Amino acid sequence: MSGTLDYPLSLAVEDFVPVVLTGAGAALLIGPLRRHSVRGGRSGAAGTALILLGGLSKAVWKLVVALDGPDLQVMNKALFPCLSAGFLLLAHALLTLPAAGGPEPPGGRGTPPLWGVAAAWTATGVVGLLLTSTAPHMVLTIVAVTVCAVRLILLARSHRDTAAAAAGGLWLTGMYVLGPLAARPDQSVALQWVEQSANTLTQGAFVLLAWRLARHRHTAPSLAPSPPSPQAERRRA
Repeated sequence: MSGTLDYPLSLAVEDFVPVVLTGAGAALLIGPLRRHSVRGGRSGAAGTALILLGGLSKAVWKLVVALDGPDLQVMNKALFPCLSAGFLLLAHALLTLPAAGGPEPPGGRGTPPLWGVAAAWTATGVVGLLLTSTAPHMVLTIVAVTVCAVRLILLARSHRDTAAAAAGGLWLTGMYVLGPLAARPDQSVALQWVEQSANTLTQGAFVLLAWRLARHRHTAPSLAPSPPSPQAERRRA
């Protein structure tokens, strides 16, 4: 092993599972987002690529260390900067969708501009450099994930999909727990197994959420909520 790092090969290989699950969940949202708007689809695709890049970077680093390779800390520390950028882009794409049960915002009003998203990520990076820590990007990742999860849960509820909404709640809860765990300096093998097992379950919930929402594209042109039926309108009146 490299230095004091002691990662068994089985731990390093398992680390790729939640990475693939997270990427798959985000990728499932690209098509429905693109159906709503080309720009939203592009933001979702770019976000998915960055999410995969961050996860694969750390997973490959861990695998290299487990195989007695060099300790490439740049790959380890790329996790949260990439995740924060990826989930910010995904959140931006999801925010372009109309509110549940509401009209589509004209001209995208109410959605933060992309330059604002880029400015927030850059400012967070500057703070991280000053503190010589990736903790600011970890916090930004949690904020962006919260926006994504809340938006997806609201969309699930608008489609009356209780299972998807519950999966969204599980995903969000898991992400709140995983961030601080991953940021702890004492990354023992036992802690890593707990973290990765929880991460696998958490990202599995994300895949279920995204898959169930993507299925609604067969009855609606995008992830956006379907308009109420005439019968529902008459009951409301």
